[in-house]
Amino acid sequence: MTRVDLDITINGDRQILSVEPHWTLLQVLRNELGLTGTKENCLEAECGVCTVLLDGAAVASCITLALQCRGRTVVTIEGLAPPGKLDPIQKAFIEHGAVQCGYCIPGMVMTAKSFLDEHAGERLSEEQIREGICGTLCRCTGYRKIVDAVAAAAAASVTQGQRP
Repeated sequence: MTRVDLDITINGDRQILSVEPHWTLLQVLRNELGLTGTKENCLEAECGVCTVLLDGAAVASCITLALQCRGRTVVTIEGLAPPGKLDPIQKAFIEHGAVQCGYCIPGMVMTAKSFLDEHAGERLSEEQIREGICGTLCRCTGYRKIVDAVAAAAAASVTQGQRP
């Protein structure tokens, strides 16, 4: 198959890659760039473990064609915070013990990041948080610690007047 150039910004770095038109964003991230924090699972946008931010919005990278991202900005779990630092959401997940096996956590963190950015400065109910993260499945927990972590990150952003 003929490859096509893809000009994309990933985690703040402009990349020009040669990709096959049928490749998904997930394939490019994991196989071409070695960004394996974005997990591969259902390949049908059902589980959420492959969630990344595309121009700030949470998307399932397993069903997003890489070429749909031409000229756009992608953030993966590896690029969420500067090297050696944690995003407030990552910190909250650790502080609340919301990381079990860890497989779903990158997708869950990215989903939470997008959700909290959409609702910056708002006081969120547990129901709103559960609905906001419902697209990412976790088989290890009952979501209690995850919801607590997202709530803590949201509350901290309201208190500090910052985006999570």
